[in-house]
Amino acid sequence: MAASGRGLCKAVAASPFPAWRRDNTEARGGLKPEYDAVVIGAGHNGLVAAAYLQRLGVNTAVFERRHVIGGAAVTEEIIPGFKFSRASYLLSLLRPQIYTDLELKKHGLRLHLRNPYSFTPMLEEGAGSKVPRCLLLGTDMAENQKQIAQFSQKDAQVFPKYEEFMHRLALAIDPLLDAAPVDMAAFQHGSLLQRMRSLSTLKPLLKAGRILGAQLPRYYEVLTAPITKVLDQWFESEPLKATLATDAVIGAMTSPHTPGSGYVLLHHVMGGLEGMQGAWGYVQGGMGALSDAIASSATTHGASIFTEKTVAKVQVNSEGCVQGVVLEDGTEVRSKMVLSNTSPQITFLKLTPQEWLPEEFLERISQLDTRSPVTKINVAVDRLPSFLAAPNAPRGQPLPHHQCSIHLNCEDTLLLHQAFEDAMDGLPSHRWTTTVAVERQSPRIGVISGPPLCPKSSRMPYPPHCCSLDLPSPPCPHRPVIELCIPSSLDPTLAPPGCHVVSLFTQYMPYTLAGGKAWDEQERDAYADRVFDCIEVYAPGFKDSVVGRDILTPPDLERIFGLPGGNIFHCAMSLDQLYFARPVPLHSGYRCPLQGLYLCGSGAHPGGGVMGAAGRNAAHVAFRDLKSM
Repeated sequence: MAASGRGLCKAVAASPFPAWRRDNTEARGGLKPEYDAVVIGAGHNGLVAAAYLQRLGVNTAVFERRHVIGGAAVTEEIIPGFKFSRASYLLSLLRPQIYTDLELKKHGLRLHLRNPYSFTPMLEEGAGSKVPRCLLLGTDMAENQKQIAQFSQKDAQVFPKYEEFMHRLALAIDPLLDAAPVDMAAFQHGSLLQRMRSLSTLKPLLKAGRILGAQLPRYYEVLTAPITKVLDQWFESEPLKATLATDAVIGAMTSPHTPGSGYVLLHHVMGGLEGMQGAWGYVQGGMGALSDAIASSATTHGASIFTEKTVAKVQVNSEGCVQGVVLEDGTEVRSKMVLSNTSPQITFLKLTPQEWLPEEFLERISQLDTRSPVTKINVAVDRLPSFLAAPNAPRGQPLPHHQCSIHLNCEDTLLLHQAFEDAMDGLPSHRWTTTVAVERQSPRIGVISGPPLCPKSSRMPYPPHCCSLDLPSPPCPHRPVIELCIPSSLDPTLAPPGCHVVSLFTQYMPYTLAGGKAWDEQERDAYADRVFDCIEVYAPGFKDSVVGRDILTPPDLERIFGLPGGNIFHCAMSLDQLYFARPVPLHSGYRCPLQGLYLCGSGAHPGGGVMGAAGRNAAHVAFRDLKSM
């Protein structure tokens, strides 16, 4: 998958072990036979859970099967000299309490906030000396309105009201993230005392209702309707709607026309960094530096973290209570409780003895929707991409738009829907359904290699509405949705001087290709080549700048990071798999049917993203149970 570099840039020297791992090995003196708590998996949620438990005086060990901690929040030097946030690549959702409680800044966490934060270049023929238009959004509302006015004066006037509307919804959802869901099982089957205690879980819901007030029906529609319906009520310009809609489908096997896609949008706008609502940023040193900071906080208080230690099964005593884990090498480690940061499927279908779990529960877990549309491509380049809509500076230094999430093939929401339909047919969203020659002469920029070009514009591939042309035209091309980020534009520590790392988050991608065909090296390379062809149309010269690449299809994400189906959220963030239905109804939250076993990863409430809430909440639930033993 990973193509080696050309040797253009000298590798950056790095210590083989982060400080937390060297210190922990020396201080702990190796694996002990017993701990109060064991955490399976050193993803960020597992590390957060361990840090909180240890701070509460619970002697905790974390076992990670890979050679590096962080799960999907990891930094890896795949191509010599280039450090990639190999899976997750942006930070916003991490809960503010975790920053404060775990003293992450003290433990080395450094952030680079992005402003502006979104850049959508257009593919269109400029008039005279004009370059194609683009949509650049940031924290300056007046500048945002100026940008949007290029496409619609009406949308420019409405945009501040839309932002205020979404901000209020985010405020209402916020209290729900930091508490366990309503305990429906206790309400239905618990003792009177348990029912009384469970009433406290209603407080976040009541608080959310007070914030939304009389506007509750409108907000309910945002959570349940297709995002296209929601955005159509606010805006008329496709570039703005498509840019906003990408946050409603990113990482999800769902179309902008799918009911409930509005919640995924909310999930991507309800974060913030350093007191700035909705802000996203890069972690200095890559996402692995965040995991290292959490691990450092945990080990400072005495937690033990072990890499290359795979848990083979959860041990259960004769009374049906958890009593520890067995490692792959046969080592038994006893504990009073086990918290699993792995997915619900791995936790309950592979690691837990099946005879101790209800048959209906196992069936529900096996039926979870884990479809993923994502292929992540990490690219090393020897220069910044120069977009036709925003050419590079003479000396090639980063410009404001280089720090953004750069949305390509996002001029129209129909493009997003077409890409989704391809994946549902088992086809990667990169096919060009035409035999027209792929090279045409432009009087302004010469020969363009890549997708078939529209007769209306020698620069632009066939748009969604090309069939309305009087000229004979081939069918419209289906293009992958691409979110391109260049973290080295703000963090030069990630690449050698003059070079950069590029993160390509692309969709839609089926787990299995049409006809049941599995992904192989040839299919991976063909898809990446077509993605690069698409980028080349927006930024000529991009392909020639590539030093190396790392291609991760859904099966690769599953194999390397343990993401079921390649799903970055462990299971879909659809309304039927959220809150008190996550992972399954009547077994939501963090406790499991097996006493002493807890789910602390993204498959538990409140779901995926580098949020840490599941780890923190699970730790507090487990600690309360431990005290009552």
